[in-house]
Amino acid sequence: QVQLVESGGGLVQAGGSLRLSCAVSGRTFTIHAVGWFRQAPGNEREFVAQINWSDGSTYYANSVKGRFTISKDNAKSTVYLQMNSTKPEDTAVYYCAARRRLATRYEDWGQGTQVTVSS
Repeated sequence: QVQLVESGGGLVQAGGSLRLSCAVSGRTFTIHAVGWFRQAPGNEREFVAQINWSDGSTYYANSVKGRFTISKDNAKSTVYLQMNSTKPEDTAVYYCAARRRLATRYEDWGQGTQVTVSS
């Protein structure tokens, strides 16, 4: 099992910045990637960004490319999502999740953290 705990959500004005953290624990040696997802009211959960646990390679949704940056601190087993140039449409509950090696989907999820961007 892998446990994930998000923090850092809150209220930010449009154009502002916010950094989310995802503390990862448990069987971290089984992880292939950690991703950030978000879900706005009435919408389905959508992919935001992911980072490869071993080599740090990253991948972003087009909607956040150039504005958000995913990174990780190996010593702290923490994954970050730096959100810059935020927009009201970024308002959502943000979740981090872990995808294990040989898995085809993300199976371990955090509880989520609310991000609200005011216009």
